[in-house]
Amino acid sequence: MGDIGGTLSFSDVVDVAVRRVPATLSREARQRMEAARRVVEHEASSGRAVYGITTGIGDLANVRIQPQDAERLQRDIVRSHATGVGDPLPTEIVRAMMFLKVRTFSFGHSGVRTAIAERILQMLEAAIHPIVPGQGSLGASGDLAPLAHLALPLMGEGRVEHGGRVIDAAEALRRAGLEPLELSFKEGLALVNGTEMMLALGILTYTEAVELLKTADLAGAMTLEACLGTDRAFDEDIINLRRHPGAAKSASNLRRALAESEIVASHRESDHLVQDAYSLRCMPQVHGAYRDALEYSRTTLERELASAVDNPSVFAERGEVISGGNFHGEALALAADHTTLALAGVATIAERRIARIVDPRLSNGLPAFLTADPGRRSGFMLTQYTAAALVTENRSLSFPSSVDSIPTSAGQEDHVSMGATAAQKARRVLANTRTVLAIEALTASQGLDLRTPLQPAPATAAVRSTVRKVSAFVDEDRSLSSDIEAVADSIFDGSIVAAAEDEIGALD
Repeated sequence: MGDIGGTLSFSDVVDVAVRRVPATLSREARQRMEAARRVVEHEASSGRAVYGITTGIGDLANVRIQPQDAERLQRDIVRSHATGVGDPLPTEIVRAMMFLKVRTFSFGHSGVRTAIAERILQMLEAAIHPIVPGQGSLGASGDLAPLAHLALPLMGEGRVEHGGRVIDAAEALRRAGLEPLELSFKEGLALVNGTEMMLALGILTYTEAVELLKTADLAGAMTLEACLGTDRAFDEDIINLRRHPGAAKSASNLRRALAESEIVASHRESDHLVQDAYSLRCMPQVHGAYRDALEYSRTTLERELASAVDNPSVFAERGEVISGGNFHGEALALAADHTTLALAGVATIAERRIARIVDPRLSNGLPAFLTADPGRRSGFMLTQYTAAALVTENRSLSFPSSVDSIPTSAGQEDHVSMGATAAQKARRVLANTRTVLAIEALTASQGLDLRTPLQPAPATAAVRSTVRKVSAFVDEDRSLSSDIEAVADSIFDGSIVAAAEDEIGALD
């Protein structure tokens, strides 16, 4: 990660949030911030009514603040807005929010001192992570409550995670050799305004979702092999008759994943089935549709990453501070809802493939529930139950938050995006879908083993080997909870996709 101040990518956010790569503020960003700061300081002493600088906020925008109280107002904004509840956000999300807040300031439209941005970067480097409750944001005026909790430690208030423990922010700052900051004109308002929680959740969820779609293609290919399906439906000429880029990518992945499969070749000329069930035959069209939905989310998130989202906005070249609505999270709410629907759909079709492979009437000769002694043994019967439960939970989380709104601030803020709720749901559905795909990879690995001596394709065999590193072939019944979790971890850390890519190159 280089300087903050130029064009940033999703990988830059992931580097700082997950890999803890350090970041710095560029010289150009400093200059922009300093120019904007001069405008704010001029306005603070001008005697004019300037929102959030010499006036109250929200429905109190008509209340003038006396000059001697203008700086105290900023501290009080942070304190009063810290009303979040619920479980704390994960550390990687908090780190992404901190990084994205500095990015917002770096545009030079917030009017905060460079010392504020520097302090956030110092806290990132020292691994001082504010405890940010996950509930309380309406997604307009941005993520007010969560961002207030993010800002409290700058003043030496609130709680933080540091060194594996939750401690007072003042103590963590002392250990790092840092003094609490006194907020000045507009800084409290700038710290709590913005879409950084929604954007942090959106970027990290999207990044993981893209890799999960590759896993879905691989798990689906394994199930197709184990069920003696055909790869004819993935023929490039057939797929190209329909002009959807996501379908072309999934079909390409499936063709490559199934290349050189002895199992597929063993019945390619057979008339045992005229065509496979939709959950197998239509994988490119279904997985591809979800890929295309994620492309919409990517475009929206990239635009937001390149945007200044503060309010009011400072224009140094004009010497003006103008109030607007760039904090509103409707675009991010829609993107998060798209991501949720796509991920929920991935789990839905994967569960249908799991149901087929454990059913002897649908699996083309595999034993019932993938056990050699059905009746005495239940084998993988309950894994499909678990997948079904997760799919149902996903469906309950798929009602779009972006169509909801509850007026706040005495009607001044009469339409809100609920984008933070949408983003939180997308992350929960992501985790559920990862688990469903772990169950499919487990059942498919068992099914491929039961097709011995016929061998699967090199790519799917490599995935099966990766599964077998954490989950042995199921002969006698045993609890499979830890197996499922271990395979889900292998999906999360990239081992599953990497195993296939070592054989056939990078997947689309």
